[in-house]
Amino acid sequence: MHIANSQLAVEISPLGAELQSIVSADGANWLWNGDAQWWTGRAPLLFPVVGKSPDGAVTIEGRRYPMQPHGFARRSNFEIAVEKADRATLMLKASEATRASFPFNFLLSVSYTVDGPSLLTTVEVANLDTRVMPFGFGFHPAFVWPLPGGEGKRHFLRLTTAGEPRFQQLNADGLILGDAHASPFRKGEMTLDPGLFGNDALIFPFGVGSGVVFGAEGGASVALSWSNLPNFAVWTKPGAPYLCLEPWHGMSARVGAGDEMTARPSTVSLPASETVRFELRTTFNKAG
Repeated sequence: MHIANSQLAVEISPLGAELQSIVSADGANWLWNGDAQWWTGRAPLLFPVVGKSPDGAVTIEGRRYPMQPHGFARRSNFEIAVEKADRATLMLKASEATRASFPFNFLLSVSYTVDGPSLLTTVEVANLDTRVMPFGFGFHPAFVWPLPGGEGKRHFLRLTTAGEPRFQQLNADGLILGDAHASPFRKGEMTLDPGLFGNDALIFPFGVGSGVVFGAEGGASVALSWSNLPNFAVWTKPGAPYLCLEPWHGMSARVGAGDEMTARPSTVSLPASETVRFELRTTFNKAG
């Protein structure tokens, strides 16, 4: 499906409600194309877990359930609820297939709206069950690196604050290690280099604030701002031509903490009959 305005054209797939391309009026495509040589994802939505689980399983209310990395939403077919020229809404409802790994009645609603040079993504998770529903949610967009017109330029990540947050990393099984490492940011800015990702993602368990700018020196930039997403990660495969910027509410299980769903860091515990919202605004700025 396709939404657009005079500045952006966006393609969305019902499979995973995943973005397929984001093209500006000058023809530049800002989103990674999913080349299987590197990674077939483009901008998966992570639900009902973020990251991996011990032995590929989670325990909920005393029972173990299989859980694939980053959950099942990214591999699920969404229904198209709204399709307008500049906005669309897709929905995933609980089914026999989802209950095999997540025993709750829920509604996951994803809305995309183009607004000038920005794409606003709003996600709502409704607990339609009769008990508290624990889950995690995260965004995982991959942007081209180098950015359009940014070949040969220094690329950086800049925070909306001058913070220097510490980061954690994953073990070989994708679980979070306990050691915290010195921040790669200096006065809120980090120069990007493929070597930073030799041991997988940089995970900021307490977040980096409410937004970041991914930019090329003197050139194009992508500005992200979000709400209700307290964790953050940056990831690529070393040498790959993309960079993932990932605000989350929830993370992988910690090493040694077991597979209990409620023990995962930053798990949302949503009461029955309530709804929670997550928002991400992405603004594309061409040089000059």
